[in-house]
Amino acid sequence: MTRDSLAVDEVPEKRNWVLSWFQWTPMSLSALRTAEKKILSCLKTAYRGWYVDIGPAVGASDKIWTISLNEDSPKTPILLLHGLGAGVALWCLNLDHIAASRPVYAIDLLGFGRSSRPKFSSDPLEAEGQLVKSVEEWRKEMQLEKMVVLGHSMGGFLAASYAIKYPDRVSHLILADPWGFPECPKEYKSNVPTLYRVIGSVLTRMNPLWAVRFAGPFGQSLIEKVRPDIMKKFSSVLDDKDGQSIISQYIFQCNAQTPTGESAFHAMMVGFGWAKHPMVHRIHELRADVPMTLVYGSRSWVDNTNSHIIKEKRPNSFVNVQIISGAGHHVYADKSDVFNNHVERACQMADDPSIMLSKAALEEKESTESQPSKEPSEKKDD
Repeated sequence: MTRDSLAVDEVPEKRNWVLSWFQWTPMSLSALRTAEKKILSCLKTAYRGWYVDIGPAVGASDKIWTISLNEDSPKTPILLLHGLGAGVALWCLNLDHIAASRPVYAIDLLGFGRSSRPKFSSDPLEAEGQLVKSVEEWRKEMQLEKMVVLGHSMGGFLAASYAIKYPDRVSHLILADPWGFPECPKEYKSNVPTLYRVIGSVLTRMNPLWAVRFAGPFGQSLIEKVRPDIMKKFSSVLDDKDGQSIISQYIFQCNAQTPTGESAFHAMMVGFGWAKHPMVHRIHELRADVPMTLVYGSRSWVDNTNSHIIKEKRPNSFVNVQIISGAGHHVYADKSDVFNNHVERACQMADDPSIMLSKAALEEKESTESQPSKEPSEKKDD
């Protein structure tokens, strides 16, 4: 069911085997590849994986790891952009459903997963621009004229930035619990005790996932202890303990490598939860004829209250906001069936733009699991 072009296109794993005996973090591209294949073995749809050579986009010769499904479909293709520390395999609950009606492409963003790890700029806007450019170079190599772009968390931030710069290439923009939209609140630092502020200042100088690498051979166990919920999200397709541990192994191997993409994120962030250049201040630059669908989890730590600001800043544009009850930040996995339905409806609009003319009718048909606002009593989830 799969075709993994490792023999031809694999980015070589350059390791000094003498020094590897003293290597604290057991990073292995072959282990990452194996974990990815085990996770994607749950798919019912055939897929292929290969490297797309995008040339000197950021580094000297950058390659983006890509998987695709149902490439021969004539419908509008969709591109999936993952969040921080993730990779293509974590879309495993969504790929079959979305690929049932159209071509699907998922990539490891440059600097993440199995893709090349070039050094990014430390300037936030330049680093953002480099990541966006790498997506566009990928599109050119793939010869996709227009596509639906779906991004989760950090991927949503980059998807929005990409749509602003390349509106002709985006037939619909789908943002899943996007990071980096609201402005960092002014009281964020003033309410923090001095000791915590000093400690926080030190820690914020490090990459967000530094602890995973610092833990070395215990990194996977750290992920399992700190975030056991991540494994449970995939229990419907990886139902045994060994199967679910593959998720933690995959996440660990994605982040045990040189964290160049993570460093780019670090350059763009402030206090982890916010962007130095919030997207809410730039979303009005998105061309009016590019439709948007925003899907939030009601239990997520991401603030969805700025969605009304997005609507205000795009008064003559299609902006559909959906909040899925009971879902956290990983909305694509927490309530994958509901999420997949929202994605498919947005894709149908890309196939037939006239559907957007009956927005009121569309909203009446929305799932009863989607709520108009966050339930204030719900516990927030990561």
